[in-house]
Amino acid sequence: MTKPFRFGVNLTAPGSRTAWVTKCRRAEELGYDVVAVPDHLGLSAPFPALMLAGEVTERVRLNTFVLNTPFYNPVLLARDIAGLDSLTDGRVELGLGAGYVGAEFEAAGMPFPSAGKRVDHLEETVTTLRKLFADPEYQPQPAQPGGPPLLIAGWGDRVLRLAAEQADVVAFTGGGRPILADAAGVAQKTDYVRGLLGNRSVEFNLLIQQLAAPEQRSELAAALAPHLQSGSDAVIEDIPTLLVGTPTQMAETLRERREQYGFSYITVLEPNLEKFAPVLELLAGQ
Repeated sequence: MTKPFRFGVNLTAPGSRTAWVTKCRRAEELGYDVVAVPDHLGLSAPFPALMLAGEVTERVRLNTFVLNTPFYNPVLLARDIAGLDSLTDGRVELGLGAGYVGAEFEAAGMPFPSAGKRVDHLEETVTTLRKLFADPEYQPQPAQPGGPPLLIAGWGDRVLRLAAEQADVVAFTGGGRPILADAAGVAQKTDYVRGLLGNRSVEFNLLIQQLAAPEQRSELAAALAPHLQSGSDAVIEDIPTLLVGTPTQMAETLRERREQYGFSYITVLEPNLEKFAPVLELLAGQ
């Protein structure tokens, strides 16, 4: 069954309170369904940023997109998540990832675990959060029974398997950084997850990395050439994490990608907040 579109924006630029309030309200005004905050050193801290976003908006959902889970003790993280959900009247969506930037661990004075250990910690975190939020005696109680909906983001088979088993939203990162996966690569991953879901119904999320108007196509193709898979003959129109064309063409591309891959929940980065708005308007309610 085709799911209706939802649209989020990942707000990445730190700044003043006034600037933050302005862009959160602007995202809601433009019709975005979700305001999200990533978890990287040098950017806004997710929990206070989302708390303020919830205070100055009325409708949008509030997402951590995504927490660098190995940074956190799962029990302490549960308190922050439940507190945020309670104080925003249940508007939180919890995005989790395994972490991938070794330099951030070094800057924090933390060892950078192996990929396997990072996924172990992600799995432990999910298990701990589920257990705590299912306990009727747990305090602070999240506003949403059982805790906020869970988004798990990744590309490796083990993370995607965990997402298929546990998440409400499976977010496909679109390739092993800094490589952008082509259509065949994305189809392989979405088919893999569908094969694991059984009767579970989840949303598929895709983070759009770049938008380009027709006159910007050549410039974008040249800039991204080093980031395509070795040996791939894909053109940028065939890279699912990119959108090229007029707003009408981009809207049609997203309809096709929903049909082909199942992507109904689309997230863009802050620099494209305004640029994507005409596309969102064309797809609203579909």
